[in-house]
Amino acid sequence: MIIAIISDIHSNFEALTAAMNAIDRLGVDEIVCLGDVVGYGADPNACIDLVRRRCSIVLKGNHEAAVGNATETDRFNVNARSAIVWTRRQLTPENLAYIASLPLTASRDSLFLVHATPCNPESWKYIFDPGEALPAFGCFEEPVCCIGHTHVPAIFTPAGSTRTVARTGKYLINVGSVGQPRDRNTKLSFGVFDTGQWKYDNVRCPYDVETAAWKILKTDLPSRLGHRLLMGV
Repeated sequence: MIIAIISDIHSNFEALTAAMNAIDRLGVDEIVCLGDVVGYGADPNACIDLVRRRCSIVLKGNHEAAVGNATETDRFNVNARSAIVWTRRQLTPENLAYIASLPLTASRDSLFLVHATPCNPESWKYIFDPGEALPAFGCFEEPVCCIGHTHVPAIFTPAGSTRTVARTGKYLINVGSVGQPRDRNTKLSFGVFDTGQWKYDNVRCPYDVETAAWKILKTDLPSRLGHRLLMGV
């Protein structure tokens, strides 16, 4: 089974369509989404509609949780909070109901799937480094846990960071962000896991970042959210 794992689309339709085109060229068997389909960008409904059509599993991220529950924005900075308010006004009733119904976790073919952390997923804690990753290995039984949330791709083991996976041991894999990369690389990021060959690849692809940024600047969203796409931060 070859599974494409996408996360953190953040209403960036240009990045999402480019990611789907790349996934189609790779000939994967299934696409799963780790959440944060909405937030920050200009096309929340279009992104939800495409993810619903293409993904077999879609999880709830902290931005979906915040759209459904305003108290969740207490954790957000002012720009993210403004984007949630704007997004809530844009979403159709059907899409509001859909994101409210999303689960926090799922398991698929030896992969545990969650948006932020396998330990208390609704806490939305960030895992940036091996030290923060270490407690997570006690919170899933599968050999691999796939996450997003930080927008920075990485692979962790209980011993530290690595670049590859093996059939032995446990791994925590951050697939990065489709719609708002934050590693100073403007190219979108997603993961592909081949459970037959037991092989993982992080895929980076260019997309029309200028159009995605311009569409944000045309709205009432904070302009910072458009400018940061051009810098990959």
